[in-house]
Amino acid sequence: MVKQIGRETLDDIAAPAGLTVEEAGRRGGQSTLEHQGVEFFRTIGRKGGRRTKELYGELLSEFGRKGGRPRRPALNESLGEKGR
Repeated sequence: MVKQIGRETLDDIAAPAGLTVEEAGRRGGQSTLEHQGVEFFRTIGRKGGRRTKELYGELLSEFGRKGGRPRRPALNESLGEKGR
């Protein structure tokens, strides 16, 4: 049995064989832009920013005071070797 989604079926919207995750994401974003418009992305960006501030506000302030997000140590640094 083929599941019906609106007027299309899952078989109709199956991804082409050579479609990468990056291409699929780009197509999905482009489709969303066409259907929802730029204001939609502005709105969800603001919502995401507010939520991030609620969850990590103190941590982000600390990063800012220190000059940015801490750099992850290189493998040779974590093993106690001197960096080049």
